[in-house]
Amino acid sequence: MRSHYCGQLNETLVDQTVTVCGWVHRRRDHGGVIFLDMRDRDGIAQFVVDPDTVDAFANADRARGEYVLRITGRVRLRPEGTQNPNMPTGMIEVLAKDVEVLNTAATPPFQLDEHGKVGEEVRLKHRYIDLRRPDMIEKLRLRSRISHNVRAFLENQGFLDIETPILTRATPEGARDYLVPSRTHAGSFFALPQSPQLFKQLLMVAGFDRYYQIAKCFRDEDLRADRQPEFTQIDIEASFVEENDIMGITENMIRQLFQEVLSVELSEFPRMTWQEAMDRFGSDKPDLRIPLELTDVDDLMKQVDFKVFSGPASAEDGRVAALKVPGGAKLSRKEIDEYTKFVGIYGAKGLAWIKVNERAKGLEGLQSPIVKFMENIVEELLDRLGAEDGDIIFFGADKTRIVNEAIGALRVKLGADLDLYTQVWAPLWVVDFPMFEADDNGRLSPLHHPFTAPSCSPEELKADPSKALSRAYDMVLNGTELGGGSIRIHNQDMQSTVFEILGIGQEEAQEKFGFLLDALQYGAPPHGGLAFGLDRLVMLMVGAKTIREVIAFPKTQSAACLMTDAPGEVSPDQLKDLNIRLRQKAKPEAVSE
Repeated sequence: MRSHYCGQLNETLVDQTVTVCGWVHRRRDHGGVIFLDMRDRDGIAQFVVDPDTVDAFANADRARGEYVLRITGRVRLRPEGTQNPNMPTGMIEVLAKDVEVLNTAATPPFQLDEHGKVGEEVRLKHRYIDLRRPDMIEKLRLRSRISHNVRAFLENQGFLDIETPILTRATPEGARDYLVPSRTHAGSFFALPQSPQLFKQLLMVAGFDRYYQIAKCFRDEDLRADRQPEFTQIDIEASFVEENDIMGITENMIRQLFQEVLSVELSEFPRMTWQEAMDRFGSDKPDLRIPLELTDVDDLMKQVDFKVFSGPASAEDGRVAALKVPGGAKLSRKEIDEYTKFVGIYGAKGLAWIKVNERAKGLEGLQSPIVKFMENIVEELLDRLGAEDGDIIFFGADKTRIVNEAIGALRVKLGADLDLYTQVWAPLWVVDFPMFEADDNGRLSPLHHPFTAPSCSPEELKADPSKALSRAYDMVLNGTELGGGSIRIHNQDMQSTVFEILGIGQEEAQEKFGFLLDALQYGAPPHGGLAFGLDRLVMLMVGAKTIREVIAFPKTQSAACLMTDAPGEVSPDQLKDLNIRLRQKAKPEAVSE
C-alpha cells in the first residue's frame, strides 16, 4: 500500500512520486492550504494539500489527529525559510495529489506530545496509543537492534539457539513460582520457569556444548523499577569452560554491542572480589562512576566512650564505616535530616555526621553533635579519611548488613543528588562470592542458586560451609547488575553435598531435582554460563528510568496489566475442569444498632 515510510523521505527523492501510509500527527489549515504532518514508525514528514485537488483536499479537511491516511504525492524542497535542518525530513515536503482516509480515530486519551503531563496508569491503560510516541518507538527499535546484535555475536561464536519449556515443575530458585494447574493431572501444578537453569545444564549433559536463548522468565516477587513478573533473559551456557572463558566471551559481546549500537567504546572491566566491593562500597553491584568509598573505622571507634559507635565496632557482626563527601559541608541541616530518613529505609537507626569547616582550628573547626565523644581519635580519623575543609563525613554504625545497605545506598543517592559522576559508563566484574548466606536464624541458603559450584572440595565445603567461596561472577554496569553466572556443579557427589548443607534431604532432593541428579551420573561435562537481564540492559542503553519503558506491554508495580485488566476472574466451568474450588469471600457481619 505504500512506497516509502515517512522517515525515509529526503532530498534524494525530489520530483519523485511517493505513497505513504500512517497517522495524522498534526493538521494545520493555513489560508486554505492544509498541512498534514504524517507519522509512522520511521518518523514524521510534512504533506501539503492544495484546494485544486478537490477530493484530496476534502479528505484532508475532514482528517483529524490519529486518523489513518494513505497519501500519494510529489516530493519537493521546502520553500526558503521554512526548512528544518534539525528534522531528518525537514528539508522536503510532499505535494499531495491523492489523500485516502483508511480509518477514522476517536480523540485519544492524551496528546502524544504531552504525555509527560499524563500519569503512568493512563499511559499503560492505553499502551497502544503510548507506543505510537516517537521516543517509545525508538526504544523498542533499539531493543530489537540489541537482540539482533546479541544473536549474531553468539551464533558467530558457535552457540546454538535452543528453546526450553515454559511449563515445568516448581523448583526453589529464590523467588515464588507462578503456578499453572493441570487439567489432566488433578491436584498437580506446572510452574513457569524462573530461569532455564536446569534445562540448560541438561543440554550440556546432552552434548550441546554452546547454548543460548533469549528466554522469557517468571518470578512472583515484589516489584521495583528494574523488576517485572515476566522478564526477558539472555541465557548463555557452555561446556568445557572455566570462569575466564565465560567472562571473556560475554565481555566481548557487551563491548561489541555498545560499539555497534551506541558507538561507545567501554573502558576496562576491572575485577573486584565480593568482599572488597562490600567493604569499599557497601554493595555487590557498586557504581564506580561515583568517587566515594566507605572506610572502616572499627579500630578507632573501639576507643571512644560512645556506645552507639563502640558497641558495633566491638561486635562480631558489627561495623562502623565512614563516608567522606568532598564539598559536602554545604549541605543544610534540612538536607541532612532528609538523608537520615533515607537511611532509615534500610534499617539504620540514625545518621551521624561531622562537617569539616576549618580543620586547622582543631575541634573548634568541626561542626557535629558527636565530635565531643571522640576527641581522642578525631585527628587520626580525619587523617585516615583525608578530610579537608568543606567536607562532610557520614557514619554508619550497626550490624554489618545494615551499615552496608544503608551507607551503600546513601553513597549512590549522594552521587546522584550532587552530580558526582566522573564518567558515563563504568563496567566491572564482581567475583569470589560467598557460597552461602545465613538468615537471622543461622540457616544457610545459596547466595546465587544451589547449582553453583564452590571453589573447594566437598570435604572442605562440609568442614566450614560459611567460609566457602563460589565460582560465581556478576557483570555490573553503573551500579546495576547486568548479568550473573557461575561455573556449575557437574558432579553428583558435590551436588548432593550442597543439598545436604542446605537441609535438603535425599528424598526431597530426589523429588525436586531427581532428573538433574540422575543426569549428572551420565558423564556431565564441566560447564558454566551467565544470564543477562535484557530489559535492564536496554533500560541502561536508552537511558530509561524503569524497565517498563522498554517493554512493549509491561505490568504495573502491583503485577497487573491495566490494558487487558489481567489478572482476571475465570468462569466456574474453567475452574471445574481444573478441579479447583475457590474459597468463598466472607460476607461482612451485620452491625446492630
